[in-house]
Amino acid sequence: MNRRLFIHAGVAVAGATFLVAAGAQGTVATGQKRHKLVIQVSDNDAAKWNLALNNAKNVQDDVGAANVDITLVAYGPGIGMLKLESPVGARVAEALKANVRVVACENTMRGAKLTKDDMQSGISYVPAGVTEIMKKQGEGWTYLRP
Repeated sequence: MNRRLFIHAGVAVAGATFLVAAGAQGTVATGQKRHKLVIQVSDNDAAKWNLALNNAKNVQDDVGAANVDITLVAYGPGIGMLKLESPVGARVAEALKANVRVVACENTMRGAKLTKDDMQSGISYVPAGVTEIMKKQGEGWTYLRP
Protein backbone atom coordinates (compact mmCIF):
# COMPACT_ATOMS: atom_id res chain seq x y z
CA MET A 1 0.00 0.00 0.00
CA ASN A 2 1.35 3.40 -0.90
CA ARG A 3 1.78 5.47 2.26
CA ARG A 4 1.13 8.70 0.37
CA LEU A 5 -2.46 7.62 -0.20
CA PHE A 6 -3.40 7.87 3.47
CA ILE A 7 -4.48 10.86 5.49
CA HIS A 8 -4.90 10.67 9.26
CA ALA A 9 -8.50 11.60 9.88
CA GLY A 10 -8.32 11.78 13.65
CA VAL A 11 -11.56 9.85 13.97
CA ALA A 12 -11.91 7.94 17.20
CA VAL A 13 -14.68 5.42 17.73
CA ALA A 14 -14.67 3.26 20.84
CA GLY A 15 -11.02 4.14 21.43
CA ALA A 16 -9.82 3.22 17.90
CA THR A 17 -8.31 5.63 15.42
CA PHE A 18 -9.14 5.11 11.76
CA LEU A 19 -7.20 6.06 8.69
CA VAL A 20 -9.14 7.42 5.76
CA ALA A 21 -7.74 6.59 2.34
CA ALA A 22 -7.58 9.54 -0.02
CA GLY A 23 -6.13 8.74 -3.41
CA ALA A 24 -6.11 10.46 -6.76
CA GLN A 25 -7.87 7.44 -8.23
CA GLY A 26 -11.36 6.79 -6.95
CA THR A 27 -13.56 3.77 -7.02
CA VAL A 28 -16.41 2.93 -9.34
CA ALA A 29 -19.85 1.80 -8.22
CA THR A 30 -18.72 -1.84 -8.16
CA GLY A 31 -16.07 -1.01 -5.57
CA GLN A 32 -13.24 -1.57 -8.05
CA LYS A 33 -10.40 0.92 -8.24
CA ARG A 34 -10.82 3.55 -10.96
CA HIS A 35 -7.64 3.58 -13.01
CA LYS A 36 -6.29 6.57 -14.92
CA LEU A 37 -3.76 6.16 -17.72
CA VAL A 38 -2.08 8.82 -19.85
CA ILE A 39 -0.25 7.58 -22.94
CA GLN A 40 2.35 9.70 -24.71
CA VAL A 41 2.71 9.36 -28.47
CA SER A 42 5.35 11.66 -29.92
CA ASP A 43 6.48 9.52 -32.86
CA ASN A 44 5.26 9.87 -36.44
CA ASP A 45 5.25 6.10 -36.77
CA ALA A 46 2.17 3.98 -37.49
CA ALA A 47 3.69 1.01 -35.64
CA LYS A 48 4.16 3.10 -32.45
CA TRP A 49 0.64 4.43 -32.77
CA ASN A 50 -0.79 0.94 -33.23
CA LEU A 51 1.15 -0.17 -30.15
CA ALA A 52 -0.25 2.72 -28.11
CA LEU A 53 -3.78 2.03 -29.35
CA ASN A 54 -3.36 -1.69 -28.61
CA ASN A 55 -2.15 -0.82 -25.10
CA ALA A 56 -5.26 1.31 -24.52
CA LYS A 57 -7.59 -1.45 -25.75
CA ASN A 58 -5.79 -4.14 -23.74
CA VAL A 59 -6.04 -2.07 -20.55
CA GLN A 60 -9.76 -1.55 -21.14
CA ASP A 61 -10.20 -5.28 -21.79
CA ASP A 62 -8.19 -6.24 -18.70
CA VAL A 63 -9.65 -3.92 -16.05
CA GLY A 64 -12.95 -3.14 -17.78
CA ALA A 65 -13.55 -0.06 -19.88
CA ALA A 66 -15.87 1.34 -17.19
CA ASN A 67 -13.02 1.15 -14.66
CA VAL A 68 -10.41 3.20 -16.51
CA ASP A 69 -9.96 6.67 -17.95
CA ILE A 70 -7.43 6.75 -20.78
CA THR A 71 -6.02 9.85 -22.44
CA LEU A 72 -3.66 9.56 -25.38
CA VAL A 73 -1.55 12.72 -25.79
CA ALA A 74 0.02 13.44 -29.19
CA TYR A 75 2.68 16.07 -29.70
CA GLY A 76 5.82 16.68 -31.73
CA PRO A 77 6.15 14.38 -34.73
CA GLY A 78 3.31 12.23 -33.33
CA ILE A 79 0.77 14.87 -34.29
CA GLY A 80 1.02 13.72 -37.92
CA MET A 81 -0.90 10.55 -37.12
CA LEU A 82 -3.92 12.63 -36.11
CA LYS A 83 -4.21 14.32 -39.49
CA LEU A 84 -7.15 13.48 -41.77
CA GLU A 85 -5.15 11.20 -44.08
CA SER A 86 -3.47 9.30 -41.25
CA PRO A 87 -2.74 5.59 -41.80
CA VAL A 88 -4.03 4.92 -38.26
CA GLY A 89 -7.12 7.11 -38.61
CA ALA A 90 -9.57 4.20 -38.45
CA ARG A 91 -7.87 2.88 -35.29
CA VAL A 92 -8.00 6.33 -33.68
CA ALA A 93 -11.73 6.53 -34.52
CA GLU A 94 -12.26 3.12 -32.86
CA ALA A 95 -10.42 4.29 -29.75
CA LEU A 96 -12.56 7.43 -29.58
CA LYS A 97 -15.72 5.29 -29.82
CA ALA A 98 -14.35 3.17 -26.96
CA ASN A 99 -14.08 6.33 -24.80
CA VAL A 100 -10.34 6.80 -25.12
CA ARG A 101 -9.68 10.53 -25.08
CA VAL A 102 -7.23 11.52 -27.82
CA VAL A 103 -5.70 14.97 -27.53
CA ALA A 104 -3.49 16.98 -29.86
CA CYS A 105 -0.94 19.57 -28.76
CA GLU A 106 -1.84 23.02 -30.08
CA ASN A 107 1.80 24.17 -29.74
CA THR A 108 2.86 21.46 -32.17
CA MET A 109 -0.04 22.24 -34.47
CA ARG A 110 0.96 25.91 -34.66
CA GLY A 111 4.56 24.96 -35.39
CA ALA A 112 3.44 22.61 -38.16
CA LYS A 113 0.91 25.14 -39.47
CA LEU A 114 -1.97 22.72 -38.89
CA THR A 115 -5.52 23.77 -38.10
CA LYS A 116 -8.35 21.79 -36.56
CA ASP A 117 -9.72 21.38 -40.10
CA ASP A 118 -6.59 19.35 -40.92
CA MET A 119 -7.23 16.95 -38.05
CA GLN A 120 -9.45 13.93 -37.50
CA SER A 121 -12.86 14.62 -36.04
CA GLY A 122 -13.60 13.71 -32.46
CA ILE A 123 -10.17 14.46 -31.05
CA SER A 124 -9.62 17.08 -28.35
CA TYR A 125 -6.99 19.77 -28.04
CA VAL A 126 -4.70 20.97 -25.26
CA PRO A 127 -2.45 24.03 -25.27
CA ALA A 128 0.70 21.94 -24.61
CA GLY A 129 1.00 18.17 -24.79
CA VAL A 130 3.93 17.88 -22.38
CA THR A 131 2.14 20.09 -19.85
CA GLU A 132 -0.98 17.93 -20.17
CA ILE A 133 1.06 14.83 -19.33
CA MET A 134 2.76 16.62 -16.44
CA LYS A 135 -0.60 17.74 -14.99
CA LYS A 136 -2.09 14.28 -15.26
CA GLN A 137 0.91 12.70 -13.55
CA GLY A 138 0.53 15.30 -10.79
CA GLU A 139 -3.10 14.15 -10.41
CA GLY A 140 -1.97 10.55 -9.96
CA TRP A 141 -2.43 9.26 -13.50
CA THR A 142 -0.19 6.40 -14.58
CA TYR A 143 2.16 7.38 -17.42
CA LEU A 144 2.96 5.13 -20.37
CA ARG A 145 5.18 5.75 -23.37
CA PRO A 146 5.12 2.75 -25.70
